[in-house]
Amino acid sequence: MIPVLDLRGRAPGVRELRATLPRAELDVEAAVATVRPICDDVAARGAEAVLDAAERFDGVRPSSLRVPADVVAAALQGLDPEVRAALEESIRRARIVHADQRRTETTTTVVPGGTVTERWVPVDRVGLYVPGGRAVYPSSVVMNVVPALLAEVGSLAVASPPQKDHGGWPHPTILAACALLGVDEVWAMGGAQAVAAFAHGLDGDEPLEPVNLVTGPGNIWVAAAKRLLKGLIGIDSEAGPTEIAILADASADPEHVAADLISQAEHDPLAAAVLVTDSPDLADAVQAAVVRRAGETKHAERVAESLTGRQSAVVLVDDVEVGLDVVNAYAAEHLEIHTVDAPTVAARVRNAGAVFVGTWSPVSLGDYCAGSNHVLPTGGCATHSSGLSVQSFLRGIHVVEYSEAALRDVGAHVVTLARAEDLPAHGDAVIARLPELR
Repeated sequence: MIPVLDLRGRAPGVRELRATLPRAELDVEAAVATVRPICDDVAARGAEAVLDAAERFDGVRPSSLRVPADVVAAALQGLDPEVRAALEESIRRARIVHADQRRTETTTTVVPGGTVTERWVPVDRVGLYVPGGRAVYPSSVVMNVVPALLAEVGSLAVASPPQKDHGGWPHPTILAACALLGVDEVWAMGGAQAVAAFAHGLDGDEPLEPVNLVTGPGNIWVAAAKRLLKGLIGIDSEAGPTEIAILADASADPEHVAADLISQAEHDPLAAAVLVTDSPDLADAVQAAVVRRAGETKHAERVAESLTGRQSAVVLVDDVEVGLDVVNAYAAEHLEIHTVDAPTVAARVRNAGAVFVGTWSPVSLGDYCAGSNHVLPTGGCATHSSGLSVQSFLRGIHVVEYSEAALRDVGAHVVTLARAEDLPAHGDAVIARLPELR
């Protein structure tokens, strides 16, 4: 079912692996051309443009863009008790992990009388995007809001697409998750128009103050709007379709591997599922289990399209050592390790959004209740980017304080370097204070 890429007998380098390993075809740059007029329209016409876009893309025109407080409260009141308990546990665990990420102010004494302090200051206002397409993602509310709250962001707003089956409001479970976290500013808007509204703000009876940063996963149109508006706003990443890679040897349980590949494939027909193994027998057993399980799962058609697509593969390698090279080059959003001595192998992973170690740590645990964050870099971006965390909402500011004696001690060096760079006015700023250096 899953295409096979045989790398046995070869030791390809990073350049070849990047060209060879499967990826979803996702042309964000082409999508920018499509979303540009939508974003320009929102900038020009504000709320009316967002409402028109909702009617066009979501099939419903909300009676208001901002979700009334009583609608949010009613969603929590009507939430299934078991779902509420699960969300509360997810929130509790996420708070535990993310609370340890808060940075502290550090002052370094460079010389007597000369200090540099690094302060960590939260972003003033953020817009948190929660998808609402093929599935409902209250877990994404948790993953966005918890680190923002722990970073002590001054103001935050959540946006999620309006649903015609729910009166034009976002899905009730998403609203309930917002209520559980104390979020009182929720907007019924999705897609590129939501990102544009966050970036430009909205006037009128329901004003939306512009934000400084937009975070959260979304489809290609959300990613394109983020790319287009980056600079006016900060972004966490241009999230693409979800990915799972599994590095496994003969010790792995093929049923577990197959179940985990399918778990991510059900997100999207473009979702990537990659198994890297040095065991042909395991590969065959996984293929058989995938065929059986995929036919039995609820979203069988979507899963089949994902697993048979060019973005998915079973990659055969000579040994786990080469397998590590492959997964490090691939830099998956989610990487599972199913090998003998999995913790030691996992410790050698350099590039991944999140690593799941051993039989009892499936990706779905991280999606909901591990305490880790599931907003992670995709498309190989884990080679240079991190997942969402408290630090995503903080900015480091250096505060420099030197005494006269400390400046006098180093001033000549400043003047020399300024002249070496042909920027004499830089040196003159020091000479104005220390004329003897003229």
